[in-house]
Amino acid sequence: MAHVPTAEEQIQSLREEIHHHEHLYYVLDSPEITDAQYDALMNRLKKLEEQHPELITPDSPTQRVGGKPREGFAKVAHSRPMLSLDNAYNEEELRAWDQRVRAGLPSSETLRYVCELKLDGLSLALQYGAGAHESAHLERGLTRGDGTTGEDVTTNVRTIRSVPLSVAAKKLHTAHLPQSFEVRGEVVLPQAAFVKMNEERVAQGLAPAANPRNAAAGTIRTLEPNIVAQRRLDFYAYFLLRDGETLLPTHTETLEALKTAGFRVNPHGATAKNIDQVIEFIAKAEPLRETLGYEIDGVVIKVDSTAQQRRLGFTGKAPRWAIAYKFAARAGITKLEDVLFQVGRTGKVTPVAALTPVLIGGTTVTRATLHNADEIERLGVRIGDFVQVERGGDVIPKIVSVIDDKEHPRGKKEIVFPSVCPVCGSELMKVEGEVDWRCVNSSCPARVREELLHWSARSVMNIEGLGDAMVAQLLGQNPTFDEGTEAVTEEGAPITTRKPLIHTIADLYRLKREQLLGLERVGEKTADALLAEIERSKAAGLARALLGLGIRFVGERTGQLLAQHFGSMKALREASAEELEAVNEVGPKVAQAIVEFFAVEKNLQLIDDLESLGLKMTAEKRVVGTTLEGLTFVLTGTLPNLTRDEAKEKIEAAGGKVSGSVSKKTDYVVAGEEAGSKLEKAQALGVKVVDEVGLLKLLNG
Repeated sequence: MAHVPTAEEQIQSLREEIHHHEHLYYVLDSPEITDAQYDALMNRLKKLEEQHPELITPDSPTQRVGGKPREGFAKVAHSRPMLSLDNAYNEEELRAWDQRVRAGLPSSETLRYVCELKLDGLSLALQYGAGAHESAHLERGLTRGDGTTGEDVTTNVRTIRSVPLSVAAKKLHTAHLPQSFEVRGEVVLPQAAFVKMNEERVAQGLAPAANPRNAAAGTIRTLEPNIVAQRRLDFYAYFLLRDGETLLPTHTETLEALKTAGFRVNPHGATAKNIDQVIEFIAKAEPLRETLGYEIDGVVIKVDSTAQQRRLGFTGKAPRWAIAYKFAARAGITKLEDVLFQVGRTGKVTPVAALTPVLIGGTTVTRATLHNADEIERLGVRIGDFVQVERGGDVIPKIVSVIDDKEHPRGKKEIVFPSVCPVCGSELMKVEGEVDWRCVNSSCPARVREELLHWSARSVMNIEGLGDAMVAQLLGQNPTFDEGTEAVTEEGAPITTRKPLIHTIADLYRLKREQLLGLERVGEKTADALLAEIERSKAAGLARALLGLGIRFVGERTGQLLAQHFGSMKALREASAEELEAVNEVGPKVAQAIVEFFAVEKNLQLIDDLESLGLKMTAEKRVVGTTLEGLTFVLTGTLPNLTRDEAKEKIEAAGGKVSGSVSKKTDYVVAGEEAGSKLEKAQALGVKVVDEVGLLKLLNG
């Protein structure tokens, strides 16, 4: 009679299969199954564990993301100090280090180096202990801290998909590892994730993070594990210990063992027989900065032999057997020609440096942020100065210092921060405790322009055709159709300013066809298309309206949570700070900002105006625990009864997520009439396709 697997055997088999596919996807970037197939395995495991809770273990894939916020991080001593590395900034310093290493070893011994990319992230120590079935499971994750004591961030580390929650007995045996060991490595935030995170922060009225390294450090120390999971951090392993001692005879063998055990090891490394080969590797590594998708700031060189490492030993703060060669910062020296003052949609006035063009990291830089008045004072910068400019995180140009020597004479013109708005002339105000000056005139043309562009953005009301040039004309300003060219009519005559057609967001919904036809380069087809887009946006719903209104700290995620919790704009505007704080992920700062927004009469008038013009200011309240929880949908084509926004709102109210593109991570494509390429892609990827009836069945469980 055939053996019927027990529940424990089924669970163990599923865990091993899921771990295998997670390793293929998150470490090797070579998945063998679709996301739908992966989710099916995970759902089977979840159901079995729900039926047999006594069999749930910490290393189960279902336990990767913790739901509750941490109250704080405990301090834990490291098994061995996590020391920093000495730095070399040029070839001379690198050769001097090589001479010190050779002097510390017998001349008869063969010396070999290992070269690795220096990842610009956050160091972590992962401690593994004996698990079930002779495996090893993740017990603890520690930050570097002060080098001797780190913070226990295990809950957050478990959300990083490239960190194995357990290592199977077979892998341990193949890698020659015991059940208890420690892995050290670097956590990095990929550049794409960094850009996305900053876009979300700006949408919430928050300052963007300076660079991916700071963002990674801040993410791993957040008290919300779900936020850590959303950031998509990566972990690269490079060190292996047991009871504080190096396990294997060489560093090369250590890296190979880590790969065999299922850890992600950076592929860009090499061995070198001498310092000349090290320098050759550095020359090849520096250009990789442009292509990797994550930040590096140098090359780490280590003596390969563990025995030689022990003999060389340590100084008070760093190993003698390793050094970090630091790449030159992506910077350039140029002249500060002028300072412009830009007004954002929240009224924030930002000084922007106009520079003599300079090439930095393959990009010509002509503008750089000066952040605020305090930063100008700190730098002591004047117009006409020569300044050093860096691309912060290799993304955002910023002035880091003033050059003052014989070759670069100082400028003479002081930078005077305006006391009135440079656009509308209103007096600027600064809130106590903040560094930014703001224009508080809600009718300021600069603010209105930015508000309109934000309102029409794809993530807000998604009004196609309402771009820079159109908004400029609606506000009576000169549009620029092509950067660097003067705006002209089709006959070549310059376009002049005219009387504004709109003064607020609400005026968009009062536009008439004949008004649009009076604008330059706007024909009947363009006018009709824009009016149709504006009309369609009325149904976008409460969450998008909240995002569009520009309430400080209220981004897309917070707007959805508020809409799902309160269900209507009326209920939200009447809510107290305490009631707002009852919403998941809404803290005192966000709650106070919302209360202050609704305390302003002009804001209430705008909302009333929008409602009277037909904008939908309601949402379906969240139904927790439905079958849509955690599922991703893509909408395509025209549904018979629901508009796309109505379908999106229903899905999100039931816990699902709506994406704009189909991928292997899509769970369902909801297809209506005239469904196009998205449907074809879904069929090619094996993604489930349902119609409106199928969607309603899913919504009803």
